[in-house]
Amino acid sequence: MLRLILNHLKLFFITILVYQTPVISKSASFERFDSKYLSNYFSGIIAFENKNNSDSLEFFRSSKILLNKHDPYLKRYFFSLVLEGKVSAATNLIKQNIRKQNTDFFEGYVLLIIDSIRKSNFDLAEKYLVKLSFLIEQKRFNLIIYETLKQYVYVFKEKRISAKKQNFGNLTLITNTFQRCYLNDINTEDYFLKLTDKNNQIDYSRYIYFYLTYLIENNELQKAKEITKDINFLGSTILLSQGKAWIDQNNFSNFKKVFSCKNHNDLISEFLFLISNLYSSQDRFVESNFYLNIANYLNPKFIFNNALIADNYYLNQNYDKAKESLKVFDENTNFYYWFRIKKESQIISKQTDDSEKGLNYLMNEYAKIENPNLKIIYDVANFHKRAEKYKEAIPFYSQVLSSIDVKSATAAEILYRRGGSYERVKDYENSDKDLLASLQIDPNDAYVLNYLAYSWLERDYKIDEAMQMLEKAYAAKNNDPYIIDSIGWAYYLTNDFIKAEKFLKRAVQLMPNDPIVNDHYGDILWKLNRKIQARYFWNNVLGFEDAENEMIEKINIKLVFGLQDT
Repeated sequence: MLRLILNHLKLFFITILVYQTPVISKSASFERFDSKYLSNYFSGIIAFENKNNSDSLEFFRSSKILLNKHDPYLKRYFFSLVLEGKVSAATNLIKQNIRKQNTDFFEGYVLLIIDSIRKSNFDLAEKYLVKLSFLIEQKRFNLIIYETLKQYVYVFKEKRISAKKQNFGNLTLITNTFQRCYLNDINTEDYFLKLTDKNNQIDYSRYIYFYLTYLIENNELQKAKEITKDINFLGSTILLSQGKAWIDQNNFSNFKKVFSCKNHNDLISEFLFLISNLYSSQDRFVESNFYLNIANYLNPKFIFNNALIADNYYLNQNYDKAKESLKVFDENTNFYYWFRIKKESQIISKQTDDSEKGLNYLMNEYAKIENPNLKIIYDVANFHKRAEKYKEAIPFYSQVLSSIDVKSATAAEILYRRGGSYERVKDYENSDKDLLASLQIDPNDAYVLNYLAYSWLERDYKIDEAMQMLEKAYAAKNNDPYIIDSIGWAYYLTNDFIKAEKFLKRAVQLMPNDPIVNDHYGDILWKLNRKIQARYFWNNVLGFEDAENEMIEKINIKLVFGLQDT
């Protein structure tokens, strides 16, 4: 079937090309092309659009005759090379065709600049930057890349900070910090402290790792130890956790092996990682992996960036590529090795459509770990909870709770998760105990308030107090669909169906594919004598994959008999 679709698409594209007017096809003369090359080319386009980059690269290679005949070919071939990690080959492709117009695209000149920086040829990098300035196309990310590369090249060449200031918010602070670190500026530490300030609205804890690297490079080992002493594995990023583990083991040399702010390639690599992360956050995975592969080309020692590549492939459902990206992590980088095991477990669950198989793989690997740290134990608990193995999750949560400050924010979060697990196995006494204990630590946590109040409403228990908690949660998070659903359901249980409908209608708009919300809205509509609409929303539930069997049984009864007989 796929081959048939491909053949139809090839025929479609070729037909379009045959009937192009000379004006439209001015840049691409096809009259002398072998149909085999066209077929391979369009197969490459289709594979590229389907994010099957390995296949697209092979198809493009098989149609190289188009390189000088069809302008878009070079750009597509270029992208496929970079996305397959063949950055050097992509660079050579651009260089060999530099005098032709088909190389006049933004990413091509970015790579020429990167190649010049890598070879410390900053004069050539400046020349390419002039050309790049005409290719920005009013795209903000392009502007950020151009301006930041321009500033870095100036610093590398002139050995001083440019007088021209950027205005890209915290990104400018990151750039200034690394530039000062490169120059060994006396204010470098102040910039790192400002960048990693806990009061920042955005989490920049990643840069604590680079601050630690700076301290270790300057032989301030005791200061590095003091910083990591208060770092909690449970609430830290993988990179920072790995750094803390190295310092706890006195493995200071590991920092210098993978990154130095005195190395201009390492700095540009980190900048490109940041750009990649920005693209990834917008689900633009092709652009993300493009810049990430160039980052890895510049600093192949910093293997930790492969975690983002693996995540991008995973989110794109390219599970084989994700697994391949994870192979760089072994027991020597224990936190990243555990990340690898977790991601492989998730891939198994997705490929087999069986979360239990993924969980079994995780537990088999977990059994091999001597003295697992709290982060690993906590992850095991969460994996069980996500697999709806609530009873099995509880002991792991308890193990973590017994080893941390019971009044900490971390304890509040774990009590919430364990309390939710107790609730799911209908141990309401322990569930209420944990959720109330979590609220004692943080009385304003909207999600804990919502969970406990909803549990009480479902049990017809302390309705008035539950309503007060929900109103407090709603005041804090009035755009959260789960909280909107809960407060709407509370009004339903207190027979205020008009108010209930107002909230549940909004919840359905925010979460149209949630089975519980659709079920609740159907119940409310029935009570308002809007029975045809009620059956419509109940019927929706039957088509949702995550609808539980018990709910489906109840829905089927309601569809036949209405609400009164359920």
